[in-house]
Amino acid sequence: MADSFSRFRDAARALLAVESLSEKEGQFCGGLAFRAAPLSDKQANWLRILLSRHGLPALAEGGEHG
Repeated sequence: MADSFSRFRDAARALLAVESLSEKEGQFCGGLAFRAAPLSDKQANWLRILLSRHGLPALAEGGEHG
């Protein structure tokens, strides 16, 4: 797996494959996986938290958050 995700959509899709994802987390990630608009700061922060919580690589600094 990558050291970090450069696109938030890729990070969201990777999270959707995690078996321990809650329904609420899955709904959030499903929305991000196909989102065209940039993430708000709050959305980007929650995505970072979920990646960490589920042991996945972080979002890359300067990567695509929008």
